[in-house]
Amino acid sequence: MIVAGLDFLGRHATRFMAAGAFAGLALPPLADLVRPLLVPLLLVPLTIALVRLDWRALAAYGRRPLLIAMIAAWLLLVCPLAVWAIARELPLPPALSLAVVLMAAAPPIVSSPAIALFLGLDAALAVVAVLATTALVPFTLPPLALGLLGLDIAIGRLEFMLRLAAFVGVAFAVALIARRVLGAPWLARHGRALDGISVLNLVLFVIGIMAGVTDVLWARPQVVALTLLVAVVANVVLQIAGAAVAWPLGRPAALAMGWMTGNCNMGLVLVTLADKADFDVILFFAVAQIPMYVLPGLLTPLYRRLLGRASAA
Repeated sequence: MIVAGLDFLGRHATRFMAAGAFAGLALPPLADLVRPLLVPLLLVPLTIALVRLDWRALAAYGRRPLLIAMIAAWLLLVCPLAVWAIARELPLPPALSLAVVLMAAAPPIVSSPAIALFLGLDAALAVVAVLATTALVPFTLPPLALGLLGLDIAIGRLEFMLRLAAFVGVAFAVALIARRVLGAPWLARHGRALDGISVLNLVLFVIGIMAGVTDVLWARPQVVALTLLVAVVANVVLQIAGAAVAWPLGRPAALAMGWMTGNCNMGLVLVTLADKADFDVILFFAVAQIPMYVLPGLLTPLYRRLLGRASAA
């Protein structure tokens, strides 16, 4: 029954994660209860995603190191710089501008390969992008956020880099050990159950990250509305930009790049910042989960149409 339940979670991942976001809003006491567990709740799905990813897919792109470098540069450098340049010209609250830049500087969400498969996009490209950017982000985000952009997030550059490197390093180390100990046959047999565990953790993470958002919604509804609007616009615009840049690679690869550009691992940044982040930054990271987990279902017909497939949902 447990395996069947986990399998069900894995098959309906996007729906459960979207439901978790709204559950966190509807049940504030539950969100407050889960919030102290945010770090392990994000570490577990990140580790499972690294275990589940086919690292051999890197070999297919091994003969194209320039492409991998360009992908990493686009996701970790070009996008945050472009977003910073645009955000500074907009009449946005400082914390909201900061949050958008930090979002753009984060790597793609670790579930990108699975979502790419669901949407019919280039999952191999998603594997390469997730692995490369997650490994490199400890070296790009801290100096970018604290040095080049001069953003004030109340944390030193070295401390920021060490926190991020430790978090990512633990995930990679545990994943590598798990892959060697468990073996490919076991992982293949229990892949769906592992996905279910990952989904369960992500649902709880989304619930926990919503702590305090309901109170803000009642006290400052305009702030939450503006935050949601900015999150949706940023997600969609970044998706369009990413797809446009990668269009010469073909539609499946371009749309995968678009998805990864617009859906960034803000949770990784959040658990790294811990108590150093302004609440309005946390508010954006929380509210931005809504378009992240609602848009895949809404955009499926568009993806299928662009890929020349049946437009039925």
